Amino acid sequence: RYERQEVRRFTQRARRRRAGLLGALGAFLALAIVVGVAVYSPLLALRTVEVEGADRVSPSSIQAALSDQVGTPLPLVDLDRVGDELRAFPLIRSYSTESRPPSTLVIRIVERTPVAVIQSGAGFDLVDPAGITIERTTARPDGYPLIDLPSADLSSPRFQAAAAVLVALPADFLPQVDSIQANTTDDVMLTLRSGKKVLWGSGERSADKAQVLQALVKARGDVGSYDVSAPDAPVAGP
Repeated sequence: RYERQEVRRFTQRARRRRAGLLGALGAFLALAIVVGVAVYSPLLALRTVEVEGADRVSPSSIQAALSDQVGTPLPLVDLDRVGDELRAFPLIRSYSTESRPPSTLVIRIVERTPVAVIQSGAGFDLVDPAGITIERTTARPDGYPLIDLPSADLSSPRFQAAAAVLVALPADFLPQVDSIQANTTDDVMLTLRSGKKVLWGSGERSADKAQVLQALVKARGDVGSYDVSAPDAPVAGP
């Protein structure tokens, strides 16, 4: 009798475990079906592409480039393909995406920042610190210094040295610079719009040199040149 009771208890426990497993499996399958239906539902199909952060880049051109994704269920949008399309825009430095149910994909872009002008055969190129052309015009754009290069080689150490100096200058001071010339990476010279010359030297301690130059221009506006190549011992010349 004791053995029969043990067998019955074992059988009952096994049945309860089996029922629990079947119940859990059923709940999982039901959830999977619900999720699958929701993912492929027309209610979650991509209908709107919103573009944020665009200034020089046309939002409509980005939307047109991503038009083949419209109608795709939002969770299944091919973000690798989206990235490929966005990287085709040279003015976009970086981007991020956000899916906003039920039917919107948000594209947030960071555009390249112009820092200087390069003279080319076609006129003038407005470029960022990496040498990427942002805009090409026949007339020189206002408010940006001209990088004086013997050739339009934007991968040269001379260009990189000049661009690094311009990046170090405060944004409100940059328009005061008319041109910049890097004879070598250690011999950078600026010409201000006032005609005054600035011996910058190398790119080392450019942030310190920028602060010193601003102070010199403000305090010694009566001179014609400044030497900040040694920022701890700057010189205001005649």
